[in-house]
Amino acid sequence: MEMRMGDVGGLAEAFEALAELSEIKGEVRFKVNAYHRAAEMVRSHGNELLEIDDVKGLRKYPGIGEGIAKKILEYKETGSISKLEELKEEVPVELISLLQVPNLGPKRAKLVYDELGVRTVDELQEAAEEHRLADLPGLGPKAEQNILEGIRQKKTISGRLLLSQAHHIQQEIIELMQVRIPGLDISPAGSLRRMKETIGDIDILVSSTQAQAVMEQFTTLPLVDKVLLRGDTKSSIVTRDGLQVDMRVVLPKEYGAALQYFTGSQSHNVRVREIAKKDGKKINEYGVFRVADDRRLAGETEEQVYRALGMACPPPEIRENRGEVEAALRGELPVLIEHADILGDLHVHSEASDGTASLEELRESAERLGYRYLAVTDHAANLRVAGGLDRDRLVSQIEAIRKMNEAGDSTVTLLAGTELNIDNDGGLDYEEDILAMLDVVVVSVHGGFKQDRERITHRIVAAMHDPHVKIVAHPTGRLIGQRPPYDLDLRAVMREARETGTALELNAFPDRLDLNDENLMEAREHGVRIAIGTDAHRLEHLAFMSYGVATARRGWLGRGDVLNTLHTEQLLEWLWKGRER
Repeated sequence: MEMRMGDVGGLAEAFEALAELSEIKGEVRFKVNAYHRAAEMVRSHGNELLEIDDVKGLRKYPGIGEGIAKKILEYKETGSISKLEELKEEVPVELISLLQVPNLGPKRAKLVYDELGVRTVDELQEAAEEHRLADLPGLGPKAEQNILEGIRQKKTISGRLLLSQAHHIQQEIIELMQVRIPGLDISPAGSLRRMKETIGDIDILVSSTQAQAVMEQFTTLPLVDKVLLRGDTKSSIVTRDGLQVDMRVVLPKEYGAALQYFTGSQSHNVRVREIAKKDGKKINEYGVFRVADDRRLAGETEEQVYRALGMACPPPEIRENRGEVEAALRGELPVLIEHADILGDLHVHSEASDGTASLEELRESAERLGYRYLAVTDHAANLRVAGGLDRDRLVSQIEAIRKMNEAGDSTVTLLAGTELNIDNDGGLDYEEDILAMLDVVVVSVHGGFKQDRERITHRIVAAMHDPHVKIVAHPTGRLIGQRPPYDLDLRAVMREARETGTALELNAFPDRLDLNDENLMEAREHGVRIAIGTDAHRLEHLAFMSYGVATARRGWLGRGDVLNTLHTEQLLEWLWKGRER
């Protein structure tokens, strides 16, 4: 049975469901945790696990025992896991639906189900708004508020795609269309063009005088499963992966106005229309017009459209009505970071822990990407489930990296690093003598996600006081649509980052994008340096850097705000500042 990328997500979700339903059934904690770890391993290693046909091969991966391996093989063969199906029969379907609410969790879901008779998300919301959850054992007002926030988050993201999923489909369609119609002027629109972290609809805009020909090519693309609508200038299709894509064709003289209009955001467009109205003009998807005589002033390009309103053209990523309109009127738009500014990746895992690539393979990939450096930051000793390196293995890796760099046969410098675990008291994995050998020390939280605000903030702040610590990875811990951020005082963390000279990470892995765009705007105001890392576990994950750059642009970051735009010697000087080299 050939497995596709969608099956990877399905397998990870199956293991998460096994963990949750097992917890509801009262299974031992070890088994519940094993299922959670299996889900993380599947997300990290993607199709690679599904390419293995035997238990022995699967057991080579950290955290995969015989039982988990057999379930992976069963899923590969049948598309399901029998143990999961059995649990679904034993647990009420209404209770299963409640598990989709962030911040609720299996134990609380069963509690509200049993004690309050809650059967739906709407009933759960009603109970929370009426403060009936707070009186339940082990909950209280704060837990009730967190659950209510989880309900709102679920309703917000329901039915949306991750940016990476939508971007992949959009790129494939645009490339296929440009092969079929060479020179075609085509662009994504909507939230996808603005590179939001989740996408509701995939909208594509085309400039052409031959709309019928464009519609014919679009609706007959090889990835089309079903044509929902075939019109003269607009068509909608469903891809084989079940995703809906809409394409609209406009005349070349209207293309700029249509691109501006359909890119949005809505609040940005409302503000732009206010500017036009004050100047005696109107703007719509067909162009900019003078109200007095309906004379057309612009429409062919976005630059002309904004210029007709006395504005510079804001980059699509920042069109969210967060001050970009006023900046465009003043001619003071920020110069945003470009992908070409990135000189290296500062968060990468090798085969030494839970990655799949050797040091040599990582360096070769970095060379192909045009990088100057790559930080190898394998997991540290206390994260055993991810193959964390003990002291001796880390020293051996440092020596191997130094030897490769000394050979002088590559344009890429490998940085010897680690991703340390912040324990419950803010402590770290290794002693000072080991940390002093590393070029880059990254720290992150890998457990205790539900601790209270004061404690989890203290853990991160305490870790930043170690002079060797230079980057805090995925600072809020969120997984988009799966796990909400920690209850973290992020402003306190930012203040400490500024005081200690610690960078905060923008983790570019598609289901993290952590820090998010709003966090990044605030970090910039605090004067905090940002490190963009892909958290790559496979060579193809290095391409996630594009999503990190896009998110950085949405956060108004410029080249000088991002650590990995520094040249190698500048970066090393920054990393070793306050440490003995």
